[in-house]
Amino acid sequence: MPASAQAFPNKPIKLVIAFPAGGPTDITMRALAEGASKVLGQPVIVDNKPGAGGSLPAQALQSAPADGYTLAQIPQSIFRLPYTTKMTWDPVKDISYVINVTGYAFGVVVPTASPLKSWGDFVAYAKANPGKLSYGSAGNLTSPHLTMEHVAQKADIKLLHVPYKGSADLMQALLGGHLMAASDSTGFAPQVEAGKLRVLNTWGDKRLAKFSDAPTLKELGYDIVQNSPFGIGAPKNTPEAVVKRLHDAFKTAMEQPAYVDALHRYDMVPIYMSSAQYRQFAQDTFAREKTLIEQLGLAKPQ
Repeated sequence: MPASAQAFPNKPIKLVIAFPAGGPTDITMRALAEGASKVLGQPVIVDNKPGAGGSLPAQALQSAPADGYTLAQIPQSIFRLPYTTKMTWDPVKDISYVINVTGYAFGVVVPTASPLKSWGDFVAYAKANPGKLSYGSAGNLTSPHLTMEHVAQKADIKLLHVPYKGSADLMQALLGGHLMAASDSTGFAPQVEAGKLRVLNTWGDKRLAKFSDAPTLKELGYDIVQNSPFGIGAPKNTPEAVVKRLHDAFKTAMEQPAYVDALHRYDMVPIYMSSAQYRQFAQDTFAREKTLIEQLGLAKPQ
């Protein structure tokens, strides 16, 4: 191991995440950061930078030194941004991929008092009232937004999308009567369990144990599965030995009970990819997102 990596880390590491404090991403990533801190012998400090379609952490890597002391959560949304937004960096080439750690469970929820008792009701209302059924997500061009638009296209309905900065703001708006529905990760679980929200569908390969009454998109006739894997990246050209040290620390942290328990709270599961596997996933996802963006008519003019 080179001397530089042997000495790494000798000061705190910053982990920038794409969503606000208090949501599922923040809570699970803080548990992971704490586990990695114990292995690395230095604090891993979470810094929340929500907004801009989840791209701010990856953006922060573009100006950070390539020394492993600035890391970022890489949400799936960054692989579609170059097709919709003017960007000066490449999400595949300009990030050192460290490790993939998990992904989300998603679904659509409405207030319990809503007349939309099922997905069938939702579609029927949207067909009768084109563009009037409002739903929120945790931001433009996030997986909940794009998947919902993909489903709407397949169902031949037009919806009104309202973006928020994260799950906490979105749930407040839904419970406050400002929206008819929300597409989100299962940060909505506490409100469902408290009897305030109803789940109309979920987006995994099979039903979630916690919401076993809610059908999957596949069961409803849409050939769509979405779990939006995410992990951790470092600046481009970070030394391989430093990437390996970080990978090994976060891999160990993924196996700690505190992290597994935090994931379980939100129906999330560990999704491990090594540095090489994660880099390949980034390449494949970048190509696949181009197809979806074009299909939805969201590509920016060339």
